[in-house]
Amino acid sequence: MRLERREHRPVYLLVGTPIAAVIAALLLAGLLIAIAGAPVLEAYRRILVGAFGSRLSATETLTRATPLILTGLAAATAFRARLWNIGAEGQFYLGAIAVAACGSKLLAGLPGPILIPALLMIGALAGMVLILIPLWLRLRFSVDEVVTSLLINFIAVLFVSMLINGVLKDPMAFGWPQSQSVVDHAMLPKLVARSRLHVGFLIAVVLAVIIHFVQARTVFGMQSRAAGLSPQGAAFAGVPLTRTLVKVACLSGGLAGLAGAIEVLGVKGYVTTDLSPGFGYSGIVVAMLANLNPLGVVLASLFTATMFVGADGMSRSLSIPTYIADVTVALSLLTMLVALFFTQYRIRR
Repeated sequence: MRLERREHRPVYLLVGTPIAAVIAALLLAGLLIAIAGAPVLEAYRRILVGAFGSRLSATETLTRATPLILTGLAAATAFRARLWNIGAEGQFYLGAIAVAACGSKLLAGLPGPILIPALLMIGALAGMVLILIPLWLRLRFSVDEVVTSLLINFIAVLFVSMLINGVLKDPMAFGWPQSQSVVDHAMLPKLVARSRLHVGFLIAVVLAVIIHFVQARTVFGMQSRAAGLSPQGAAFAGVPLTRTLVKVACLSGGLAGLAGAIEVLGVKGYVTTDLSPGFGYSGIVVAMLANLNPLGVVLASLFTATMFVGADGMSRSLSIPTYIADVTVALSLLTMLVALFFTQYRIRR
């Protein structure tokens, strides 16, 4: 028995791989549900009902999916160019705190139609600045960006904590560590009345479509794919690797920072240290489930949000720990990695 690399990967294999990985993860998670003493099919039905069974639950699922789409796009665009951005969590928080600072003080006097786009751009720029640090270390000193981008996450979160306990602390929060709220006219409009679903969801979906077009139909998309497939071959073909990586890094960090900005302007209105339940890290899972495809990121984000939101209802009705959602998403990642391996290699006798 030996492994042989596939020369061509058929379309049905690329499309079926994520589906097979999710089904395998659900089967494995079903074993854990059965061990817990609950009916497996009923548990999954309760998850779907908890995520889409009512107007409120459906809008909450889409709201939860919004930052996952953006952080998933941030990871997917970087990984495709073999830039291992593990720092989306820190970029998310830096984008959020930049928006809170400008939306509550510096730019609060601007009218809403000008203020909202300005704040979204500021959040994206904050994320760009943070990712350029590990990229510079890689290009200048050949330092592995996996380590540096991961460690910068902790620095960014501590920096945000210092600000919301200091100069940006809300005096009306009764001692609770949170930033001052952005002005009311800076908040994103709602898509559905009496819900938390906002236009940030549409922004995320439109960005996924635009990035898909850029990667498939533009010179920059070709250059980023070439840099990921073979840096030496791309350089030999005349691709400016350094310039391409800087563009990819700015796009990736900007998307993660934009996720933080949209979460503040669309949902919270202020920043706390628990603003993100791990959106930056979950974005890596989403990107891998989507096989780094921008359109697939939208579907993978909806699946992940469905598991997280629906698990609450399933837990209350069947007395199963909500951690089963985390286990299912983690199993999906593991099964996806195995499935991706067999899309690139086949077993020969």
